[in-house]
Amino acid sequence: MAKFEVIMPKLGESIIEATITKWMKNPGDQIEEDDPIVEIATDKVDSEIPSPVEGKLIKVLYNEGDVVPVGKVIAIIETDPDAPSEDDSKEVVKAGEVVAEEIKTIVSEASVAVDETIENASDRFYSPLVKNIAKTEGISQAELNKVPGTGKEGRVTKEDLMAYLKHRDAAPAASQKAEVVAAPVSAVAPAPKPAAPQVFAGNGDEIVEMDRMRKLIADHMVMSIQVSPHVTSFIEVDVTNMVKWRERVKDDFLKREKEKITFTPIFIEAAAQALKAFPGVNASVDGYKVILRKNINIGMAAALPNGNLIVPVIKNADQKNLLGLAKDVNSLANKARSNKLEPDDISGGTFTITNLGTFGSITGSPIINQPQVAILGLGVIKKKPVVLETAEGDVIAIRHMIILSLAYDHRVVDGALGGMYLQKMQQLLESFDTNRQI
Repeated sequence: MAKFEVIMPKLGESIIEATITKWMKNPGDQIEEDDPIVEIATDKVDSEIPSPVEGKLIKVLYNEGDVVPVGKVIAIIETDPDAPSEDDSKEVVKAGEVVAEEIKTIVSEASVAVDETIENASDRFYSPLVKNIAKTEGISQAELNKVPGTGKEGRVTKEDLMAYLKHRDAAPAASQKAEVVAAPVSAVAPAPKPAAPQVFAGNGDEIVEMDRMRKLIADHMVMSIQVSPHVTSFIEVDVTNMVKWRERVKDDFLKREKEKITFTPIFIEAAAQALKAFPGVNASVDGYKVILRKNINIGMAAALPNGNLIVPVIKNADQKNLLGLAKDVNSLANKARSNKLEPDDISGGTFTITNLGTFGSITGSPIINQPQVAILGLGVIKKKPVVLETAEGDVIAIRHMIILSLAYDHRVVDGALGGMYLQKMQQLLESFDTNRQI
């Protein structure tokens, strides 16, 4: 009988490791092809790995809770008697090793891209999160190598590094002064990290542990604020034409397409057109380099059944008509609600839209979804008395109004660029054609 190695797959761009959350099969179990054998989790999405072959699971190489790099063998399946001969199996395994080696190369390159300033001169593995914290805190590779690790095989976890930083920040002032004097004149000491206030639970208080996704969201939000100087600009937009058009076509659209037409695809269409006009908002920052993205991939923040948020991405939004955008929006929203999003559904975003008005908020100042440089917030659409200029003079009319907010990275997006982007959005939405066909 031949043995087949199950390898930790690469689940999207920038993913170099995953956590095994649950083994769905045990050693000795018979497995059909495509049977899910293990649940895994990354910092982006949870997923199941199906068995590529039929056979018996004879060995699992990692425990639940272990963090496994992409390309590592996680389980071995013994295939049925009709499997290829031993020689053929060796060829298959050999080919698998080549693929795994290629994946390792990709992982290595991705690790270098995450942090070009920290070159790993040792064989010790560091996760992207640990590297990012080290970079933010000004920890050199030599210093990072000395941090004691409590993870598997002595790996440094986020908790290890935070404990080290706490001890490091609490070092005697005299020692810190000596280090500054000894440092080169051109060196700049990293800004001290603000300490979180100590919190105590009172009598009758309920303590609720954050789930894994909420912890990731919390870390991502704090990181974004630390990385990007946030500025938010606002603009009020008359969307009366858009509201009247949707009211006119929604029933026919539902009857014809068997799904709803919401305001979201209209805003995404306008956002994509505005990004084409101002590509500096569709960008990322790499040190002192600005990467202007060729593709316009717009993420839309969506709520999951457990209350957490996730951002499915509509790829090449500028190349799709309103019907295509509507179908993509509905499909991704349904997959989010049923926890069926795939890794590719949430990767590759270059700009994000969040609907702050879902629960009645007039406006808000959202946090940038790194490594993007801007995020658009949609307030609630409300009827308001507005002064209109007409040929006969100014009049007061009841109009449907919305406040758009654009939070942007002030390192590369100035107020002028942010303002011009919002003005373009205003122009596109206020000139919406009420006779438009879909």
